[in-house]
Amino acid sequence: MPVIFRHKSYRFFFFSNEGIPLEPCHIHVRKGGATAKFWLIPETRLAEAYDISSAELRELSRIVKQNQELIKRKWNEYFGL
Repeated sequence: MPVIFRHKSYRFFFFSNEGIPLEPCHIHVRKGGATAKFWLIPETRLAEAYDISSAELRELSRIVKQNQELIKRKWNEYFGL
């Protein structure tokens, strides 16, 4: 589970096995039992979230958008795309 970066107490990561066939580029976010998943393709948007407030989701969405190039680059490097 490669961790791409951390923000506050949140880990931004993807799983090393993201499905067969490989799912489109996305990022998982976790803090304790709270989780979220954001798609980056075709645009950055929330896929799902559990135990995270709306305010936190807005902040996380902003952080994902600010770091989307880093996330995409790390995704492509890791999966050899």
